[in-house]
Amino acid sequence: MSGGGGGSGGLSGPDSRVETISRLAQWRIDTFGPCSYRRSDPFKLGIWNWYLSVEKSRFIYVRLFPEPGRLAKEQSPLARFVLRASWAGPPRRASVSPVFEHLLRSSDDFVWQVDMMSHGRFTIDVEFLDLRIANDNATESSSSIWLNEGMVQNIASKSTLRCLSRMFTESIHADVTINTTDGALKAHRAILATCSPVFESMFLHDLKEKESSMININDMCLESCSALLGFIYGTIKQDQFWKHRLSLLAAANKYGISDIKDCCEESLLEDINSSNVLERLHIAWLYQLENLKKGCLSYLFVFGKVYDVRDEIHSFFHHADLELLLEMFQEVLSVWKPMHCAFKAPLVSCTCFIVKAC
Repeated sequence: MSGGGGGSGGLSGPDSRVETISRLAQWRIDTFGPCSYRRSDPFKLGIWNWYLSVEKSRFIYVRLFPEPGRLAKEQSPLARFVLRASWAGPPRRASVSPVFEHLLRSSDDFVWQVDMMSHGRFTIDVEFLDLRIANDNATESSSSIWLNEGMVQNIASKSTLRCLSRMFTESIHADVTINTTDGALKAHRAILATCSPVFESMFLHDLKEKESSMININDMCLESCSALLGFIYGTIKQDQFWKHRLSLLAAANKYGISDIKDCCEESLLEDINSSNVLERLHIAWLYQLENLKKGCLSYLFVFGKVYDVRDEIHSFFHHADLELLLEMFQEVLSVWKPMHCAFKAPLVSCTCFIVKAC
């Protein structure tokens, strides 16, 4: 690998090329010749093109800087690096810098003085220990542009999901059968027990599921159960989730799978409208979904949409739980203020009906 392109004018020569590998850049200079200043060709490390320059006087001065331009200005590099200058000799000599950490925007931001002098061919190494994009205040930085902990975790998670997907879709070492109303699916005890305390209890104690390696789920069809296992194994698709989210919610509540329950609640909360708000309110009450319940009550009474469901709400009151009716009554009282006079009629109607029902 090597940097290329765009030389450095009259100061560039045949030995201005910088070789790069991984996080290391190496510039080999045969001789200064009649010049006391040399600048390398640009080389790329990270997202930036870089330059090295050396100046010879009593000592040698080494500069490292990014290529001037919009990138260096808007995404300035905060670099942590070590430099090494070495002469082939004889005798072979080298000077190693301390670890530097500098915000680099131009050739004036950093210079290293090499406190030794020698003649002949020499090499300058730059090893980048880290590279970050500086924030606006120039004292902090974002995450490293190289592989960091977040990226490692992301890659590891994707790898795990691929493995789980194969285990499920190909029934690799499956050791339990799930019987639904219209078919059977293969799964793994360890996976089910890890995600559900109910499944874990089945296999932990001397229950029929442990003995027979079979689970009967008589309230789910094959397609819905496949969506449930797809969520557990990480293979579920968005359209599959939307189609079966009510079944998934019921199963999550039954088997104590909180992640699925939370996901379903969030999804149901996102698309409340006049045609489904009463159904959602009933679901929220049935499965103890506080956020969904508050969202539905707010939709009905705070936003005054109870008027849009006045034909359906009477039937809803006849079948709703008494405690839910009391909560609705309290919600009516909390929003019944002069500023809500536009909704006074439907609120009065609801209040009278709730009081009568209670």
